[in-house]
Amino acid sequence: MTRCIIIEDQLPAQRILITYISEIPQLELAETFGDPLSALEFLKTNTVDLIFLDIHLPKLSGMAFLKLLSPRPKIILTTAFTEYALDGYEMDVIDYLLKPFSFERFYKAVSKIIYTETPKVNSPPDTESSVQPDPADFIFIKTGSDFLKLEIASIQYIKSLGDYTQVFTPAGKHLVSYPLKYWSEHLPTKYFCQIHRSSVVNIRHIEKISGNQIFIQREILTMGRTYKDHFFENYLDEF
Repeated sequence: MTRCIIIEDQLPAQRILITYISEIPQLELAETFGDPLSALEFLKTNTVDLIFLDIHLPKLSGMAFLKLLSPRPKIILTTAFTEYALDGYEMDVIDYLLKPFSFERFYKAVSKIIYTETPKVNSPPDTESSVQPDPADFIFIKTGSDFLKLEIASIQYIKSLGDYTQVFTPAGKHLVSYPLKYWSEHLPTKYFCQIHRSSVVNIRHIEKISGNQIFIQREILTMGRTYKDHFFENYLDEF
């Protein structure tokens, strides 16, 4: 679970963030603040993994607030102004959401965090911090104008179609507007492996491997030569 707070002085923007956060089970909203000074007081005695931070705030700007944080949780900036993007990335923010932003854009930003382990600031090291997310977790993917809830464990394999990908599950396939690189970077690598420049597989669904061919139900996927060594070195003991 990724524990987060919102620092945003505009109520409509607060409501949008609260709604979006509530749609993602991996996020836990601890508190919402209208000014950064109140947030600083909260952080003296509380730990969080992620802050959604506006830049134009009363009393103290978001960028000035960032400079006061030590150690610093993960930060996603939310603003209507583009001119602060470079400053934000120089301070290692995770993403820069330009208002008004869609749920799809919001989800893309938080996916950079919720599918990698994020230890809490000031918390003792977790001896299992390298463990990937449970494959029973789920994500939302955009299909047409809808967002579909999809269990990560149900994904059998993913095939590239240029800037789009097809996600295959036992219930059917879904065409989504994410490139294959997105899935390679955001799915848990404990279970998902790229086997070809155009495909990623969930090793839990592999039924048989023969030469450079991988069998998943009635489908046969070809393993690329440059990916084969990595696959056998890192995943063969799972079978």
